[in-house]
Amino acid sequence: MNEFIVSHNELKERCIRKFMDAGVPEKDANIATDVLVHANLRGVDSHGTMRMEHYIKKLTAGGIHATPTIQVRETGPVTSVVDGDDGLGHIVAYRAMEEAIDLAKTKGVGMVGAVNSSHCGALSYFVEMAAENRLIGMVMCNTDSGVVPFGGRSSFFGTNPIAYGFPAKRNPPVILDMATSTVAFGKVMDYSQRGKQIPAEWAVDAEGRSTTDPDKVRYMNHFGGAKGFGMAFVVDVFSSILMGAAFGPHVKGMYGADYAQPRKLAQFFCAVNPSYFTETDRFLEQMDQLIDELHTAEPAEGFSRVLVPGEPEMMQKEKRLVEGIPLPEAVYRFLFD
Repeated sequence: MNEFIVSHNELKERCIRKFMDAGVPEKDANIATDVLVHANLRGVDSHGTMRMEHYIKKLTAGGIHATPTIQVRETGPVTSVVDGDDGLGHIVAYRAMEEAIDLAKTKGVGMVGAVNSSHCGALSYFVEMAAENRLIGMVMCNTDSGVVPFGGRSSFFGTNPIAYGFPAKRNPPVILDMATSTVAFGKVMDYSQRGKQIPAEWAVDAEGRSTTDPDKVRYMNHFGGAKGFGMAFVVDVFSSILMGAAFGPHVKGMYGADYAQPRKLAQFFCAVNPSYFTETDRFLEQMDQLIDELHTAEPAEGFSRVLVPGEPEMMQKEKRLVEGIPLPEAVYRFLFD
């Protein structure tokens, strides 16, 4: 399948225009685009601009409000709930993490739930917001059912991602963003669009058998068996039941559903101020020491050195800022034709 290489600036311009043509205000279009291109630059194409066509369909049909009235309700000394009014999840999540950061700066910790949201893209973007403010960030969200629980035969939870961001003084922030499935389902979609086979351990077909054909995937697997399943359970509680939102198989699907119907998703955001536990400089310097010592750990055969979480994505970003971002033909045609 053909791929087209575009610069990140050109890609941003196209996405902003697409959003604005669908009625999204320029400020919100810039934020949503920044979240998507952030993912593409990090090599996480499954959560990048390949999702644009879906968002535009939802906006056009009314399932996502282009101009939501987002409201923030303080619920306690360090807690708030952000009602996204069925807007773009990227904007709802951005506002929720802003609130968590503000709370953490003044009160040590900020815990914020987002309700009436939608798909918000790569969680790494939002924990990076916290890390850039010298705070620890944590974000989690549930997704529609599509992963087989440990010991089960059909799906229950979704890929249920969780992300953490840790600031350092000299080094870039350490960003861990991972699905509780073997991979995010968007990665299977990305492989399908690129005409590539998937690893056998990623997913199963309709008969419950392992498959390498992305077009035959019916359900994903949890990473680490019972451990990944347990983490998915935790994510679902924090990002749905805690907010009174739908959980597990009750979450409305992203694809193959009525585009006019809002998904009513919920997400959980947390920011922690290290200065309420230790001296900030000491925390940041110890983070640097931790990173540096990991880099000097003896590498295994076939590896040049040990990398910290998020470092491969950071290296990919440096490369793509120079060489451009590869887009599958279908994504390129939607954005550029």
